[in-house]
Amino acid sequence: MTNKRQLKFGALIHGVGGNISGWRHPDVQTDASINIDFYIKQAQKAEEGKFDLIFIADGLYINEKSIPHFLNRFEPITILSALAAVTTHIGLIGTVSTSYSEPFTIARQFASLDHISKGRAGWNVVTTPLESTALNFNKTIEEHPDHAKRYRIASEYIQVVKGLWDSWEDDAFIRDKDSGVFFDPSKLHPLNHKGAFFSVKGPLNIARSKQGRPIIFQAGSSETGKNLAAQEADAIFTGHPTLNEAKRFYSDVKNRAKDFGRNPDELLILPGISPIIGSTEEEAELNYQEIVNLVSIDKALDYLGRYFDHHDFSQYELDAPFPELGDIGENSFQSTTNRIKKEAKGEKLTLRQVALREATPRTSFIGTAEKVANLVQEWFEEGGADGFNLAASVPNGLADFVDHVVPILQKRGIFRTDYEADTLRGNFGLPFPINRYVKEAIIK
Repeated sequence: MTNKRQLKFGALIHGVGGNISGWRHPDVQTDASINIDFYIKQAQKAEEGKFDLIFIADGLYINEKSIPHFLNRFEPITILSALAAVTTHIGLIGTVSTSYSEPFTIARQFASLDHISKGRAGWNVVTTPLESTALNFNKTIEEHPDHAKRYRIASEYIQVVKGLWDSWEDDAFIRDKDSGVFFDPSKLHPLNHKGAFFSVKGPLNIARSKQGRPIIFQAGSSETGKNLAAQEADAIFTGHPTLNEAKRFYSDVKNRAKDFGRNPDELLILPGISPIIGSTEEEAELNYQEIVNLVSIDKALDYLGRYFDHHDFSQYELDAPFPELGDIGENSFQSTTNRIKKEAKGEKLTLRQVALREATPRTSFIGTAEKVANLVQEWFEEGGADGFNLAASVPNGLADFVDHVVPILQKRGIFRTDYEADTLRGNFGLPFPINRYVKEAIIK
């Protein structure tokens, strides 16, 4: 095992894909989003490539304009539990909302997944941006918390979940048949939390896992999102179009972690990328254009609208400057909508240009395997990333990366040739979290 800094990789398993029309590609399996065999194949391919994790994204509201994958897909905990049984080393990250779930339930579900997978579970914390989600949870849109409040809720929520995960000390369960002692009562700790948003007594009815507790991911890039990640997360899922922007984000969040008294090396930053690989530059470009050509402007407008709480962009002139939207989108995907508005204004883009750019974003990671490997290495070594989350935007995109890019990175000595550990925390190189009650006793 080497002590040299190593890349970390995750694979988003996205069914028919994150593109609004990608399902129409002749090589796409149209039922992939609810096909267990497809998910198993993808997970095992990522594990073959020695990836750190697979990542299941999620959302809680759809309408007729939603991306096809969103309309009909697996619930994260369910599919990850199934995948735990057919994999052995790869981490299992699932997205669950802090605005529309209960801390005790989520603590129990992820702790269960962590035991089922023998220490490979992780929770991607989201706050749920779309206001209409409230209507699916016996609430009115007016009850959907604004951006700032959602993050205050999330901060307390994570504290509650972490506290519940520490309900039992690691050696609490004695299970001595002769004496009849199943557990040591002195090592059981009710939480007794009373806060601004939650009142949770505890304790949790499942022990700590092999890795102590599940890994926490966070995906927000707003100011409040970055602060939450810097304070609470083990890893960040983010996205940047250029290396310079990635470096600024990386430096910013690492410094925030340091300000919170954390070791910045214990917060991993994994931008999302969608590499498109060909045997030549021309072949890679052709693969990209095949996806672009599937998207109509009407579908592109629908895709853009989701970021702005499903705003109807069809009411505007397509080739006029991108419309002034006021505060539309401020309470949804804030970092994304702010970026879109800024780019549209700064580059004097029309609505058509913005919609098509967002629906079929052109990644820098298009080209031969050598070119993509060079870019991955550059971002890694120049301080833009600790690794990457791959979202395949073309059919066989994950397999192409595993088969052609991974061997190059392994040969260069910046990516593992085998797993270092049998837990996600171990493969991430993160320390085992000491139970808070044990830590308190040590300090005393």
